Amino acid sequence: MHDDDDIPPIEILNLPLDAWHRAQGARMVEFAGYHMPIQYEGIMAEHEWTRTQAGLFDVSHMGQLMLSGDGAAAALETLVPGDISALRPGRMRYSLLLAEDGGILDDMMVTNTPMGLYLVVNGAVKHEDMGYLRSELPDEVTINYMEDRALLALQGPKAAEALARLIPRTAELYFMEADSFIWDEHPLWISRSGYTGEDGFEISVPADLAEHLAETLCKQPEVKPIGLGARDSLRLEAGLPLYGHDMNPEVNPVEAGAAFAISKRRREEGGFYGAENIVRDLMNGPARKLTGFSVEGRMPVREGAPIFAGQVQIGVMTSGGFAPSVGAPVAMGYIDSDHGETGTIFEAEVRGKRIAVTAAQMPFIPHNYHRRGKTQ
Repeated sequence: MHDDDDIPPIEILNLPLDAWHRAQGARMVEFAGYHMPIQYEGIMAEHEWTRTQAGLFDVSHMGQLMLSGDGAAAALETLVPGDISALRPGRMRYSLLLAEDGGILDDMMVTNTPMGLYLVVNGAVKHEDMGYLRSELPDEVTINYMEDRALLALQGPKAAEALARLIPRTAELYFMEADSFIWDEHPLWISRSGYTGEDGFEISVPADLAEHLAETLCKQPEVKPIGLGARDSLRLEAGLPLYGHDMNPEVNPVEAGAAFAISKRRREEGGFYGAENIVRDLMNGPARKLTGFSVEGRMPVREGAPIFAGQVQIGVMTSGGFAPSVGAPVAMGYIDSDHGETGTIFEAEVRGKRIAVTAAQMPFIPHNYHRRGKTQ
């Protein structure tokens, strides 16, 4: 018999900006092994601010990795379904780290930089990802975990204006483009990307410079610090899946609504883990699929709620909550594909009560990305 006192507590780590968040009045919670700010003045207010102004998010818990060495792109292509070899310098691509059967181990951003392939992976699984990459990639490919860098996301329609005051050349970037910039005599790596559905940037910054940068950004009238709570409601409205909830090793990219991440060349040539299963689902349609739902009434339908067509359970919710910009609760979950037409009304069960939910197109609000070639 073990006394609980004998089990060493799992250490919860501090972000480089921990003291700064607390000084801003953040309420801190444990997430992905770190103390992280869930909110400052309130999730609703922070959500609305990001949709109309610019919000600063600390996403330093995420894993920043650099893959370098001969053949790094071709080697990575065995584990992801994207065309990494064709990625031009300064361009980035959303991709998926696949298990041998095509299940999703993580989703990630891959950028072609002068230093190598820069990967941003999810915080909760970054150490597993690194172990997997080390075991599956050839020895010639070096994996550098950039733990001396913080990662900040500046998101919202006024993000570009605020950032250009500090670093004018960032205004030249378009969605899914990245480059290196000098600020205050320090190199930053900045991409025009993010996970809120809004225009914005992700800024990789030396950890010891993060507080100075956050402080300077928050002095801009458009910018306020935003917590994890609003980050979740923003990404949910934007129809963006959250790894560990809407994606996991049990589902493949087609089921998860991420077929767009499987490049044309890769569909034709295969050569990535799970290609046979994934291409079959592309051709024939998957047995189940990730679907958006609008929810009747005001009660949010959360992860784990079963979904029914009549008395038959046909699926389960994987994310859900109140969507401030929609003004109503929304959710996403997996249902059997033969039930999936948009506009079909189902029921979700919440605390023993049935609530009407309607299959809906995602995103729930339009994306507002600054795309090349798009009329502004």
